[in-house]
Amino acid sequence: MRQRRLYFVVLVLILLAACTNDKTDEQSNNDAEEQQLQPKKSKEPEIYPLTGIGTDRAADNRIVGVMVNNHQEARPQSGLSKADIVFEILAEGSITRFLALFQSEQPDVVGPVRSAREYYANLADGYGALYVYHGAADFIDDMIATWGIEHLNGSVYDNDGRLFKRVDFRAAPHNSYLQFAEVYDVAEQNGYSIEMNYEPLPFLTDAERVDIPGDDAGHVEVIYSESPANMVEFAYDEHDGVYTRYSNREKTVERQTNEPVQVDNILIVETPHQTIDDAGRREIDLESGGDGFLIQRGKARHVQWQNKDGRIIPMENGEPVGFVPGKTWVNVVPTEPGMKQSVTISD
Repeated sequence: MRQRRLYFVVLVLILLAACTNDKTDEQSNNDAEEQQLQPKKSKEPEIYPLTGIGTDRAADNRIVGVMVNNHQEARPQSGLSKADIVFEILAEGSITRFLALFQSEQPDVVGPVRSAREYYANLADGYGALYVYHGAADFIDDMIATWGIEHLNGSVYDNDGRLFKRVDFRAAPHNSYLQFAEVYDVAEQNGYSIEMNYEPLPFLTDAERVDIPGDDAGHVEVIYSESPANMVEFAYDEHDGVYTRYSNREKTVERQTNEPVQVDNILIVETPHQTIDDAGRREIDLESGGDGFLIQRGKARHVQWQNKDGRIIPMENGEPVGFVPGKTWVNVVPTEPGMKQSVTISD
């Protein structure tokens, strides 16, 4: 009898355990079904801060600002079509030079690379960029070091075969090219951060891009001197909604591929320039703000520009004006003779 009771107790315990397991399995299945029915929380897509273009990758790679030569003997250049933003500013005399900011795209080669200027270095630093140049006057090198601007100077790596390479199809000083793939490694070796979080520039929404206000702007001309070699033009492609750049009536293209340099936004800003030495070097005010034109999608509107936390921003009625997502070209012109004489916008 005692054995039968023991057997009965064991049987009851087994049945209870089985029921508990069934309930647990049922609850697990119910939980799984409930999770499937609930909408999944997707990660917010990131945008590149200088272009406003979405990406499924982290957009925190360090911006790299490169000084690019614009002498006639340096054309066509390499890498400009990949830049997110290009600043075009007078260097000495009537010759402009470019500060090309790269982040969303990284070209194989950039150049020819030329020497630093104080205002370019400050611009690069304002955008949180690693500043890359080849050579500078001693006092400018001293300024860059004193201000703590993180930089790579081609004079240190001249033709090292890794970061900089001199080509044989051009004569110095128009033959030094940055090997972009090495930039971040060399930067890390110098103790510089190669990742940085950036606040995006202001960008137009989809709805705002449908009807951009302003006067018709099918053709834009910026004159830096009476020489046609220093005349800049942008022609609007209505089909693609972009502007193609020209120098001296010739299309600006990539040297290796003949790909045209095209941009979504043109920002022209006017500011005081002052010659500071016998070599024609300048001091250029990129802090105080002033008049400007923002040109996008075939329209031009008068704006005021401001330096907001180191970045040049178009403003209207005290509010930032958004860029069209994409690439931007910024032309800086002197207040003398001013935009009325230097800039022509037509349909």
